[in-house]
Order: sequence, then structure tokens, then C-alpha cells
Amino acid sequence: MFRPKLPTMPQPTGTVTPPTVVEPTTIAPGTSVSPPAPAPVAGSARPTVQLTPGTALALVGGGTAVVLVVGTVLVSMLLAVAITAASVAVCAVVLRSLLASQHRR
Repeated sequence: MFRPKLPTMPQPTGTVTPPTVVEPTTIAPGTSVSPPAPAPVAGSARPTVQLTPGTALALVGGGTAVVLVVGTVLVSMLLAVAITAASVAVCAVVLRSLLASQHRR
């Protein structure tokens, strides 16, 4: 019951290619091959992005808007959690006082 069951390997399906045999090659000592000369680096095919003052202002404005929206959402979620916690605490105090007053009677 507590012994682990080892999974069995499934048999391969479809066509299976046999493994290729790699023939060893001999290396002749004393022969050296000179490394190829480095090729000249061509410029990139992508056009460069030029920021004009208008596009920079638009990027800054868009980033500011995103930060403000995300901050507003996070603050509203924090306020919702705080209000919920306060209402649960008030309910707990009321229930505690009701139960304590029943035990006195």
C-alpha cells in the first residue's frame, strides 16, 4: 500500500529513426588553420528613432497618466480593505456585547 509505483515507459509510436553513427576523425599534428578575418560590421537595417520635443512630451504625459491610474486603483483597493476591516471589527464588538449581556441575564 505504501510502496511507490514506478511508471512504465510507453513504447514509441510512429516511425523511429535509428541513431546515427559518428565516425572518429584523425587530427594531423602540426597543421594549423588560420582564423578567418572578421567581416566588416554593416549598419543595422532598422531605422533609428528620433525623439522630437512633441513625442517626448507625449511619452512623459502617457507615463504620468498610467502611474496616476494605477495609483488610484491601488489606493481605492486599500481603502476598500480598510473599510471592510473596520466594519468587521464593529460587528465583532456588537456581537461580543450582545453575547455578554445574555450571559448576565
